[in-house]
Amino acid sequence: MKRTTLLHAELSHVIASLGHGDMLVLGDAGLPIPDGPRRIDLAVARGVPTLDEVLQAVLSEMQVEAIVIADEALGDAKKLPGWYPRSLGIEPQTVSHEEFKRRTAKARAMVRTGECTPYANIILIAGVKF
Repeated sequence: MKRTTLLHAELSHVIASLGHGDMLVLGDAGLPIPDGPRRIDLAVARGVPTLDEVLQAVLSEMQVEAIVIADEALGDAKKLPGWYPRSLGIEPQTVSHEEFKRRTAKARAMVRTGECTPYANIILIAGVKF
């Protein structure tokens, strides 16, 4: 559920229309976008905006119930990537990169950032704040 306004009108509209359980995908510049989900391309240049910048803006607007990331994003050290929002207190569900891509087809929208870090992708599942 949307809390306030975002600067980007299309993203603001998507967040306002999310229902419980709907998925919003934030992806790096290389994540394929399947037919189906609404496409929002925020990339201006390589690295602009970063996934973290977009994620922080979205989290200020959206109630998140669950998070899905590709297990490849964890790397060899099996620690969470720097852009992972630890402040949410939500343990991310990890899936293979192929399964992650399959799930994106069911998302309400996919947001392409300028991020160029491999596997810098996250699925946010909308919750409801009571």
